[in-house]
Amino acid sequence: MKTLSNIDLSNAPVTPRPAITGPHKVFLVEDHPITRAGIRALISHETDLNVCGETDDAPAAISLIANVKPSIVVTDISLKSSNGIELIKNILALVPGIGILAMSMHDERVYAERALRAGARGYIMKKEAVESIVPAIRTILAGEIYLSERMRGKLLSGLLGQRKKEETVFPLETLSDREVEVFQLIGNGFTTKEIARRLKLSPKTIDSYREHLKIKLNLNNGAELLRHAIRWSRLENTVDE
Repeated sequence: MKTLSNIDLSNAPVTPRPAITGPHKVFLVEDHPITRAGIRALISHETDLNVCGETDDAPAAISLIANVKPSIVVTDISLKSSNGIELIKNILALVPGIGILAMSMHDERVYAERALRAGARGYIMKKEAVESIVPAIRTILAGEIYLSERMRGKLLSGLLGQRKKEETVFPLETLSDREVEVFQLIGNGFTTKEIARRLKLSPKTIDSYREHLKIKLNLNNGAELLRHAIRWSRLENTVDE
């Protein structure tokens, strides 16, 4: 399988280029250095695109984006220091209308619709980034939304009310954005007090979120919740290994 850490640019896909002037400035927000370097390498292969800045930190991203004024931002959803969904909202509050492409190691069923609701114009899974990231960037720059065919079909079916009753719901689809954020922080080893401090909520509120997570994910106790959260977070944290 092609990965962002092992890229053969000689085989990079050739994609149609929309009739737009360039080079367009691309800003990267990704806290895994090897992944970020891989994305940068892919973009550097394109004459109409240019990486104008990058960071691994959401607060730094806000400051740098304000200065460099990129055409599009490519951001990871699962940043170690913050939540990518909130970052998308904050970027759009700073620069209304800017194109944002979200990406994650995690299943698109969990994050794609959330990212679009937050204001992103596209979503890709990292395992598909070698083939998809440049076409996705160009699609968004052309004023369109980029999603996989599978996700487009899912969203369209949902809009038309055609989802089959027997279709199994992916467990994390049932969680709210805040519940997903708490779940990730649990998996990254944060205690209830630490999560409360990071999210500016009370420990009692975080305990309530933990209870909701156990119910929605059909888990019996806190130990099962912790195991599932750790297993989920490792998908993201091992991307550079």
